[in-house]
Amino acid sequence: MYNVFQVVNWLRVRNNADLRIDPNAEELTQMKAMKLLYYIQAASLVFTGKRMFDNDIVAWKYGPVVTEVHNKYKGQRGIVGDIGNDPQALEDYKTLQNDKGVSYILNNIYDIYGHSSAHDLMVQTHSEKPWQDTPQSSVISDQAIKDYYSKVFVVDE
Repeated sequence: MYNVFQVVNWLRVRNNADLRIDPNAEELTQMKAMKLLYYIQAASLVFTGKRMFDNDIVAWKYGPVVTEVHNKYKGQRGIVGDIGNDPQALEDYKTLQNDKGVSYILNNIYDIYGHSSAHDLMVQTHSEKPWQDTPQSSVISDQAIKDYYSKVFVVDE
C-alpha cells in the first residue's frame, strides 16, 4: 500500500508531462485529483482486492474527496507547480511506475479519466451509486466501491 501523497505526486508528474506536449492540456486541479484518486482506489479494490492508499474517501457535495489531500491543497486550483524542483514528486513517480501492478492501474485510470475536466468527473461521480448512496460527509465504503466498479472495470485477459 502506498501513501496517498505518493499517488498525488504520480498524478502531478504525469500531468506535467501532458502540459509539456499538449498545448490544450489543463493543469491538474485539486478537484480533478480527488476524482482520479477515487477511480484509482476503485480500480485497486477491483483488481487487487486491496486499497492502493489507506485514506478513506468521503462523499462531499462536489463528489468523492480524500480529506487529507483536500487539506494540503486547500485554496489552490492547480496543484502541479514547479515539478522540476520537487525531487520527492519525481521519486514517487518512479517508485509507482516501477511497481508493475500499480503502474497498470495508474496508467489505465489516467488514460481513461485523465483527459476529462474536473467538472465532467464530478458530474460522472454524482451519477454513480457509491456517491449517491452515501450520506454527505460520510465515508464511501470499500465494499460499495468494489461492488459497483467490478461491473464497470473489466480485466483484459
